[in-house]
Amino acid sequence: MVQILGLFKQAEVAANATEALQQAGYTNQQFELLTDHPYPDGAFGERVTKHRLYVFPFIGALLGFSVALLLTTATQAAYPMVTGGKPILGLPPMIIIAYEGTMLGAILFTVLGIFFESRIPNFKAGIYDPRITEGYIGITLDCATERVNAVEQVLRRAGAEDVLTKE
Repeated sequence: MVQILGLFKQAEVAANATEALQQAGYTNQQFELLTDHPYPDGAFGERVTKHRLYVFPFIGALLGFSVALLLTTATQAAYPMVTGGKPILGLPPMIIIAYEGTMLGAILFTVLGIFFESRIPNFKAGIYDPRITEGYIGITLDCATERVNAVEQVLRRAGAEDVLTKE
């Protein structure tokens, strides 16, 4: 498989290039857009990526709450201090620790979720060009070796400023 990167100066031209790739037989699941600006999902006809970031805080909050309750219960049971006939497990201090544990778990798992959903670190980084950070829009595509010339022609006809390949 060969990776191809087409660089476009304007967003409209890049959108036309994605249409040309789809007419050439490639689906929007096969190419990816690289930009330095936050465009709305699907603005270029690419696939809309589904994220699961909302799940991470819930899991973190549940784990933080569980660990906080386990910690406070186990500590008070391991070192019982009976004071004036009061119960060993005091709920008001346990609620405070449970709240803090819930928030800590939710925050930590949210940060981990951001890294996970952003694919950081990306161990299989593909083709890239520094001009993308200067405002260019890149369209990357994996294709078979025998179709490289055809894809390059499609991208150039659609208005690509430059087309790069990487084996």
